[in-house]
Parts: sequence; C-alpha cells; structure tokens
Amino acid sequence: MVRALAIDVGSSSVRTALVSETGVVSHVHQQRLTITSPQPGELELDGAEIGRVVLDLAAQTLDDGGPCDAVGVTNQRATTLVFDPLTASPVGPTLGWQDLRTVLDCLVLQAEGLRLAPNQSATKAKWLVAHARRAASSLRFATIETWIAWLLTQGASHVTDRSNAAITGLVSVGVNDWDPRVLELLELDPVMMPDIVDTIADHGRATALRDAPPITALIGDQSASMFGQSIVRSGAKITFGTGAMLNMVRGSEGPASMNPFDSGCFPIVARSQGGAITWGLEGIVLSAGSALDWARDAVGIIDDVESSESLARSVPGSDGVWFVPALAGLGTPYWDFGARGGFFGLTRGSSRAHLVRAILEGIAHRGADLVDAAELETQSTIAELRVDGGMTANGFLVQHLADVTGRPVAVSPEREATTRGAGLMALVGAGLLSIDDVEGLWHPIRTIDPLLGDAERASARTQWRTMVSRAAQTIPELSAVSF
Repeated sequence: MVRALAIDVGSSSVRTALVSETGVVSHVHQQRLTITSPQPGELELDGAEIGRVVLDLAAQTLDDGGPCDAVGVTNQRATTLVFDPLTASPVGPTLGWQDLRTVLDCLVLQAEGLRLAPNQSATKAKWLVAHARRAASSLRFATIETWIAWLLTQGASHVTDRSNAAITGLVSVGVNDWDPRVLELLELDPVMMPDIVDTIADHGRATALRDAPPITALIGDQSASMFGQSIVRSGAKITFGTGAMLNMVRGSEGPASMNPFDSGCFPIVARSQGGAITWGLEGIVLSAGSALDWARDAVGIIDDVESSESLARSVPGSDGVWFVPALAGLGTPYWDFGARGGFFGLTRGSSRAHLVRAILEGIAHRGADLVDAAELETQSTIAELRVDGGMTANGFLVQHLADVTGRPVAVSPEREATTRGAGLMALVGAGLLSIDDVEGLWHPIRTIDPLLGDAERASARTQWRTMVSRAAQTIPELSAVSF
C-alpha cells in the first residue's frame, strides 16, 4: 500500500494524516492554533507556532503510521506572513485571511485603478513590510504553503503553487508571473516573491522529516476539498464550516481577468500540472456555522451545535419565521457588506425550536444562492451537489439544502475533505495515482434526494429573496463598498 502524508493547515488548527491510494485517512493528529484579535476586525496567528506544530504533528503521524511515499500540503489561502530567510523566522504577526485592517488601503488603491480585497494577500504583505521597518529586499513573502515548504525543505524551496498565487491579488492573468505594476504600487520588492509553480510537481524533499520524503503537491484548501471529493473534471461542492464555499471545475479556458464575475463568483485555480491549469470558480457565504455558534454563545438558544438538528426537527415547520445569516454581511451573489442578519416573521408563538429551524433553513438557502450563481455564471446545471465540512453532520441542514436546490446532495465520507485531497494529490504528483483513479474514488456516505415539489421550492425561494431584501443595506455606508 502506498500512502502520502497530508499536512492541512486550516484557519484555526493544523491536521496531519496518512492518506492511502484508496483515499482512506488514518493516523490523524490535530492541534489548535493560537489566534488573537488585537483590535476589532484584526486576526493574527503566530507563524513560528504554525511551523512548530506542523513539524511536531507530522513527526507524530509518521511515528505512529510508518513512512510515507510523498507529502502534500494544503492551507488556508491568503493568510500572509513575511520572514527573514537568514533566520527562517517570521517578521511580525501572521495575518489571517479574515483580517480586515487593510480595508482603507484597498479603497485608496481603487482610486489608482487597482481592485484588491482585504481578504487577499496583497495589502497584507504591504502592511507587514511597512511595519517590519526593514528593506523589503531582505524579507521573503509567504502564504502558508510557501512557509511550510520552506521549513520542510530547510530553506531549499521558496515556492507558491498557482491555486494559492491566484488569490493573492498579486499575479498577472494566467497566474504565471507576479504583476510588476501591483508590486510597485505596494512597494514589494520582486526579490521577496516565491517562484510560482505547478500544484502537482516536485517541490523538493522534506529533509526536516524522517526519510526526507518528496513534496509533490501544494494546494489551497478549497481546491484540495474539491480533489478530495473526486471533483477533477466537472462538478461542484460546498464546504460548510464557519462560512460556506462553493467550488466548481470549469476546465482549461482561463478568465479574462482575476476580478470577480458579474454573478458574484470569482475565478480560482483548481490545480495545475505540467504547466496546464484546470480552472474553477468560487462563491462564498460569509456566515454559516458561525450563525449556530452565535445562537449558542451569544443568545443561548441552543446548548450545543449538535442539538440544533433535533430541535429543528421537533417542530413541523418554522411557523413563518425566517432568518437571514448575514452576521458579517452577505457574500455571493449579493456582496453587501452592510447587510446584517435578522429574524423575520416573529410572533408571540415563535419558539426556540422555530428560531433554530429558521437558522438552519437560512443557511441552506444561502447554499442555494451559491448554486444559482454558479449555474448563472457557467450556463450549466449542477446535477449533483457534493458537500463536506463539520455542518454536514446535521441531517436537517443537508435535507433542506437538497429541498431548496432541487437536486441530490451527496455527503463526503471524509468530513475534512481537504486532508484527503492533499494526500491524493501528493500521490498523483509522485506518479502513484492518476487523475482517473481519483475520479473513481467517490463513494459518498449518503445521498439525500429533494422532497419538495417544484412549486413549493419556487415559492420558498421567492420568499427567501424577499427576506434578503429586508436584511440588505442595513448599514448603507458599508453596502456602498465593493472590492
């Protein structure tokens, strides 16, 4: 049996595991990361801690499970750090992808014709260099897969793969080169920048690990999740976590620009190999699991997230109560940062169960919004929707998603499909699996068919859009901002 070591650096934790050629994930080790918020809207991690945890957990997985044939790294995209190449130490904090401290910088740059979002790496890198108070040429830029590859190869590889480079805001169309105009505007020295390389390739040997296995895959988390669910040539998935992200494979034809589409989706690189790029698209829900966290932590209408399913099922319907999960604004397709979450249709008879059911139904409707946007953009139909992420344990949510999208929903056998995807991709990179092999590995743990009829579904979606219009533009000044 051949196996890859998968290193999965998420938004709040690191996970390592062995992944076999049949897709079985074993010998899992996981540890939470330290996250701080010095000011509202700021989110920092410790790059040195990330490195220590990765090396420690990788060693534990290999000690428990034995040697591996290849290494694959997947990561939270756009989380950014700069480091000193002489000491292999980060200079300043690591800025999480959700960090919003550079919002004003993005707005200023818009006036110069440069469209960047604060959740991209570009303005984060500018901020880090400025606060390092050192010559940019003495520093190195890294997203997380770059940093891990540097540490694993002990400084031999300073690279970023195209799936990560594509969303930094720093690349030219085609994702082959860094955009010199953008680097100049942000005062980033080209010497800082890693080489842009294929996702599936030889990225050097992990000499920091036992037996120095080859690193054969570097991949952003959402692209890894697609690969882990065997979406390699066509199809779409939604990952339900703190937020929710739909990703869909488009093919070999690239976009005219890296800016968002009119549909509210935006282009991504699904993977690249041998210089050939497989393109995809992405749509985002900003609040999904975080809405249940809010219901538990802030208002106490559930004791734990797991109880939300039984509570929702304890009533036959929401009794006219709707919830729009816009706790951080609305993403695809609306992109209204001034929208705010809200319950609508409350009466004296509205119970805790009705509210919880409405929250889950609202999250499912936001998933349907993503499907609508992706189909509008591609002018194609998503025949089956694949799902992963922690929230897919909630059977009520999955059933309602099937109902409001009107299509079967297939649940991933591996809830953290990013880990599985990174491992399978590493085996492809090592020549131990083919893309055809990966495509044939899809075996969902269950498939949920829709129960609503077409007329009921259309009525529910019409009512949903009315509720969204009520939550929209709650803060007009923020609603006027676009990135």
